[in-house]
Amino acid sequence: MTDNSDPLIRRRTVLLGTGATAAALTVGAAGTHKPATAGHETGRTAPVAATAVCTLTKELTEGPYYLDRALVRADLTEGKPGIALKLALTVVDDGTCAPLNRALVELWHSDALGEYSGFVGNNGHQEPDNGTFLRGGVLTGSDGIARITTIYPGWYRGRCIHIHVKVHTNVTLTSDGSFSGGQELHTGQLFVDEALTTVVARVSPYSTNTVPRTTLAQDGIYGNGGAAAGLMTVTGSTTAGYTGSLTLGIDQG
Repeated sequence: MTDNSDPLIRRRTVLLGTGATAAALTVGAAGTHKPATAGHETGRTAPVAATAVCTLTKELTEGPYYLDRALVRADLTEGKPGIALKLALTVVDDGTCAPLNRALVELWHSDALGEYSGFVGNNGHQEPDNGTFLRGGVLTGSDGIARITTIYPGWYRGRCIHIHVKVHTNVTLTSDGSFSGGQELHTGQLFVDEALTTVVARVSPYSTNTVPRTTLAQDGIYGNGGAAAGLMTVTGSTTAGYTGSLTLGIDQG
């Protein structure tokens, strides 16, 4: 199923940006790659972006699977099977390049079979659906970094592998483990280089996904936009897990 408009899901259109050189360096976005080492893997990793700058990039759709009740938590997995993916996302002001403290970075994505919590079955696979797996977010620290643990996403019909992201500021944490209020400044998507996904797609449970896979080059939303459109720097292996990083430049108005 493609990311398209759905009248039942509210929609916001904002911008996702790259960040400052200094901020990118803090999460190793411009550093030396650790090669992949597992079995038949080639050691290829997602390409390091060119020197990051504090500019905004293209708008990217929220998609049809957003649920407005994200939990504030650092681990989104809830026991879902898949290859570990640890993310370090740095949020900076696009004008000053200064890191944003206490910005809430919210993520949601499909599981290894391409199913979203709250919408299980839309990609042709039946499994328990609690409406919360692989959804949530955390506040950035004083360094502007949000650190989140999840799994490598699967794919669904018509889209390449991706992770949805929103950035909120001035939120209030609530007693039920969620958040309220604040300003939603950015909506975008995070992507992974096709060389890594090709390897991941051979490994169970991803290999049991019955839906044909759309590649990064075929995806109409990514549009071959590189880091400016959300392509993360990702290193690791299918056995040890992956780490991903990207700097998001935020327009605070």
